[in-house]
Amino acid sequence: MVEVRCEADRVIFEVLGFHKVWALRSRLVIPAAHILGARRAGDAVRGWKGWRLPGTWIPGIITAGTFYRHGRSTFWDVSRGENAVVVDLENEKYHRLVIEVEDPDAVVSRLAGVGRSRGAAAV
Repeated sequence: MVEVRCEADRVIFEVLGFHKVWALRSRLVIPAAHILGARRAGDAVRGWKGWRLPGTWIPGIITAGTFYRHGRSTFWDVSRGENAVVVDLENEKYHRLVIEVEDPDAVVSRLAGVGRSRGAAAV
């Protein structure tokens, strides 16, 4: 699971609990200007994720870490797909994040206005 915090001109994606071990990352800090948008993941969590380098993939249990597909890298941290969100990025190491969050609708809403809002708020 990932906690998403918006702070001024950046967004912090904090990997929680034991997922840090599976994902081999504990935090991603992305400038707000590099976030193109966010949406519920839907069917994006199904199927082949790409080449795992480094990360963890246990089918039906967890997908976490960095995965490469079609020359692009995606950061994954998803156990159950129903609370997953896709965050599209530009000018970053990852072209997108696919993350499981507590309240996906709140995260999508918050990231939609990230460029216009200032201040800190946890979602």
